[in-house]
Amino acid sequence: MSKQISIIGCGWLGLPLAKHLIKNNYNIKGSTTTASKMDLLSAVGIEASIVRFSETEIIGNIAACLKNSKILILNIPPGLRKNSDTNFVKRIQLLLPYIETSTIKQVLFISSTSVYADDESFPIITEKSKPQPDTESGKQLLSVEELLLKNKHFDTTILRFSGLFGVDRHPAKWVSGKKELKNPEAPVNLIHQQDCIAIITLILKYASWNMVLNASSPSHPTRKNYYTSACKALNLPLPEFDDSSISKGKHIDSTKLVQLLNYEFKIKL
Repeated sequence: MSKQISIIGCGWLGLPLAKHLIKNNYNIKGSTTTASKMDLLSAVGIEASIVRFSETEIIGNIAACLKNSKILILNIPPGLRKNSDTNFVKRIQLLLPYIETSTIKQVLFISSTSVYADDESFPIITEKSKPQPDTESGKQLLSVEELLLKNKHFDTTILRFSGLFGVDRHPAKWVSGKKELKNPEAPVNLIHQQDCIAIITLILKYASWNMVLNASSPSHPTRKNYYTSACKALNLPLPEFDDSSISKGKHIDSTKLVQLLNYEFKIKL
């Protein structure tokens, strides 16, 4: 028997996730912000809706996107890189009444390890570490996490991914040829799209609700070593790092997730 899930945000991660879940006998309702992507979503079997957020309203049929689903995967980034004035918290506040009055019983919120601060001591970060975001994006993500976790209308699991990468989004391309890059000795924290999808699937399978999980590849080479090697492997111009500055960073530990889901990461750094 098919199970139905709603995914708000069928983009770089949400769309391949939806495809994977459909193959595993889930019915998927999914949202996109553009009419041009409706046909793409429909073609892979997603019951698609247009849903766009502003600070004052939700445009589109959000009720249809949530209808008859018990699980919601909330997979929309804060969007602060494109627009630094975006109020992500207010957008989620607008969404909450729709979730509360729907059939949704569980919410999986895709967050980020940016809720943890970087430090010169490269601390090992577990779920017990106190989030102290030092970016506006991290601060807003943490506020949204708190909003969802304290809501009594549904159970929430927070999944904090490290930097996302995949076949079409290789981290080497972010830094190739750049000069005076900071934090050369800081640990790298990345996670491949394949691992993201596999982890989400297991959270659904085991009904792992009411918790916070960190998700990052278990290998953490230094930024200088990793990006230099990655650029060499792809024959890209090498980056140049500023070795004179003190590096700040963190080491994201995913032990809790590995033990809970009996998970072995597919893509190592």
